[in-house]
Amino acid sequence: MTDNSKEIVNLQLQPMLRKRFGKALGNFSMIKDGDKILIGLSGGKDSLVLLTALAAFRKRSPRHFELGACTIDISGGEMDTQPLSDLCDKLHVEHFVTIYPISEIIKRRNEKSPCSFCSNLRRGILSSVAVEHGYNVLALGHNLDDVSETVLMNLFQTGRFKSFRPKFWQSRTGLWVIRPLIYIGEKELKKEALRLKLPITPEICPFSLHTQRSKTRLLIEQLEQENPSIKMNIIHALSSVRSSDVWGIEQEDCEKERR
Repeated sequence: MTDNSKEIVNLQLQPMLRKRFGKALGNFSMIKDGDKILIGLSGGKDSLVLLTALAAFRKRSPRHFELGACTIDISGGEMDTQPLSDLCDKLHVEHFVTIYPISEIIKRRNEKSPCSFCSNLRRGILSSVAVEHGYNVLALGHNLDDVSETVLMNLFQTGRFKSFRPKFWQSRTGLWVIRPLIYIGEKELKKEALRLKLPITPEICPFSLHTQRSKTRLLIEQLEQENPSIKMNIIHALSSVRSSDVWGIEQEDCEKERR
C-alpha cells in the first residue's frame, strides 16, 4: 500500500459525528457480534461516510463483524464505479457492483413517484445481493434530513406522523436493516466527506430536483432559519409520543357523553 492508501484506511469521523454515529448504533442495538453487514454504497456523500465510519468502528469495536458494500448502477452501465471499488479495497471491504437500468425504467413508466419507486427497487436489489452472499444486515445511509423530510411528507400527504425505523426486521428476506446516520445532518455529512476527500460520485439521477421530497427539503430549510433545532425536535417527537397526546375514539365518545 502507498502512504495515501494507509491514510484512507485510518480515516476517522470528527469526534462529535463519531459520538452521534455511536449513539445511533447503541440506542437501537444495530450491530451484534458475528453480523455480516452489507452497505448500500451509492457513491453519494452519505453512503461514503457510512462506509468509512463502519470500517473505522470495526477496527475498535469489541464485537466481531464483517463488512461488504454493494453499488447499484441505476444508469445501466454509465456510472464509473472504479473509485468506489478502490476505496473498498483500501478499507478491506468486499465490493459488489450491480448494473440495473432504473432511470430508464422510470422514464418508460412515466413514474409519478420516481424517488419512492427507485428507493424500493434499489433496496430489493440490495437485499437480494445480501442474501445471495450470506449477509444478514443491510446498512443504509439515510440521515437526519431524510428522517425530517419523511415525517413531514407522511404528515402532509397521508395524515400520519411516522418515519422509517432506525432498525427493523425485513421478514421477507430475513435481513435486519439499519440506518446508523440518523443523528447526523446532510450538511455535516457533506463537509465530512469533503474533509476526508472521499470519492463522491457525480449525481446521475435526472429526477432528484423535481420531487415532493425536494419541496419538503426547501420547506424545512425555511423553517430551520427561525428554529435551528427543528430536525432534532422531530427526532425527539418520534420517540416520545404520549398516548394522552393522541386523539382517540374513546375521547370523542367521552366528549359526546358530556354534552
